[in-house]
Amino acid sequence: MQFQQLAYFLAVAETRHFTRAAELCQVAQPSLSKQIRTLENDLGAPLFSRARGNITLTPAGEALLPLAQRIVADMETARREVAELAGMRKGRVRLGATPSLCGGLVADALAGFHSRFPGIELGVEESGSRDLIRALGKGELDMALIILPLQSSDPAFVTTPILRENLVVVSAACDPPPTTRPGMRIAELRDRPLVMFRRGYDLREATLTACREAGFEPRLAVEGGEMDAVLRFVEAGLGLAVVPSMVLKNRPGLRGTPLARPRLLRTIALAHRKDVEPSNSAKAFRRHLTAYLSHLTRDELGEDLEVVSAAPV
Repeated sequence: MQFQQLAYFLAVAETRHFTRAAELCQVAQPSLSKQIRTLENDLGAPLFSRARGNITLTPAGEALLPLAQRIVADMETARREVAELAGMRKGRVRLGATPSLCGGLVADALAGFHSRFPGIELGVEESGSRDLIRALGKGELDMALIILPLQSSDPAFVTTPILRENLVVVSAACDPPPTTRPGMRIAELRDRPLVMFRRGYDLREATLTACREAGFEPRLAVEGGEMDAVLRFVEAGLGLAVVPSMVLKNRPGLRGTPLARPRLLRTIALAHRKDVEPSNSAKAFRRHLTAYLSHLTRDELGEDLEVVSAAPV
């Protein structure tokens, strides 16, 4: 029994037609038929009933089908894993990250990883933490950079804190500063128009919770935007917003004002599903990200960002 014979068998079982199966496998139809007959001879039983051109599986074929599917799938997995180990020439990394991270740290980390492993496909999903957790749970991502804590209703994930960041109040640089003091208290946002993120953003929940704990319901000038839209609305003078300091880089039209005690902090973690072992490509990216963060200087990180841990390798 050969792997190629099983692949041909599965193609015929799927199409129920020898000619279409040969086209699917990109092989001549007589060659495919010969390999199927050789497989049947080796097994000592016919696998297909060919009565009047109607191709159906025999009992022996029905018994072989799930075993062949598993063998072929395992072989493909083995090929990918070996290719990854043999110099990481092939593979795929599907990463999720919040918009503030995509525009800063993730872009630079991905650029370095791609330069080192150009054969690995990179896919990035940009969204809020709650949306990323849902995608991770569905198996649509290999890992995600999310904001802790997770919701209690989420599936089981392995989360490793890697960064801690102070949030700041952002305003239009052309407007007067929102306070004359070095830091701004959350209570000073009372009756100030705020620009608010769409539902699903952890920044939205963090801001609303902080305002309510300070004893007031914030007044929203506009809501429902993604990160770029929120920052543009602030630049246009629609209101203030609470954002990570890293998003202010290369935005001269914005001013960031630190929050006085109690400060608003967020912890960024690298998450993956507990019940799924990351691929070799994903593990390689995790090691690269860890090394990248560990080599960032204080000037590169900024005073509001701190590396708190190294992701496991």
